[in-house]
Amino acid sequence: MSEIVSTTQLGGIGKAKKLQQRQQHEQILSNGGSGDSATDVPDTALSINGSGSTLEPVGSVGNIRVLRATSQLKELHTLLRDKDTSRSDFVFYADRLIRLVVEEALNCLPYEPLSVVTPGGHKYDGLRYTRGNCGVSVMRSGEAMEKGLRDCCRAIRIGKMLIQLDNEHADSSAQPEPVYVKLPPGIQQRRVLLMYPVLGDGRVAAKALQLLVQDYAIPESSIFLLNLFSTKLGVDAVLSAFPNVTVLTSELHDLVPYHFCAKYFGTD
Repeated sequence: MSEIVSTTQLGGIGKAKKLQQRQQHEQILSNGGSGDSATDVPDTALSINGSGSTLEPVGSVGNIRVLRATSQLKELHTLLRDKDTSRSDFVFYADRLIRLVVEEALNCLPYEPLSVVTPGGHKYDGLRYTRGNCGVSVMRSGEAMEKGLRDCCRAIRIGKMLIQLDNEHADSSAQPEPVYVKLPPGIQQRRVLLMYPVLGDGRVAAKALQLLVQDYAIPESSIFLLNLFSTKLGVDAVLSAFPNVTVLTSELHDLVPYHFCAKYFGTD
């Protein structure tokens, strides 16, 4: 015979669970926000965004935000690195990961109050994006992220940059040079989502940021660098030069898939 639990017992179980969760939360905060993780994250840097997921700034330099590690995210990272993943599957998984990064980036943008009337005639107090956002993709790889941004923001303006390294001198000392730049009008007053999927040594991303900040007078605090995979070297290089830029990535790992662009566009 199954055991019958009374509503009184259920209430006691609920209170005990809430108490346990509260104690766990207080323990995490007392440990600097790290929980069971080996990396300590200060509680002042831990934020819960509007979607209910967690962005955890890590590292010791500037505004780096990494998507909360989940099994789903780890699976996508695995499949996108697997040499046996077909191109059609690769694009499918890449688009899923891009969408996750873009959705989190949109949570970093400002909102303003908006009241609407429902079909039933009721007033609902909600939010809407503050106008003045745009995207900029660093060609060619950054163009892979444009669809994910447009799927979330249908009418958003997107500019493009083509920045190349001299193929004959593409060593660690080579400096990237802009070849093509076309940006939305009035970009100085906009918040910019800079799209560059793989952040390796950071040279190309740093050149793109230099163009935006120095040549187009865009405040660093208005720029969000979106990428799927980042190395610590690349993040440090970018944020050392532009400490007020926000870098948002799905993973911080030394083994990044440099084949991403070729595999996504079928040129491998």
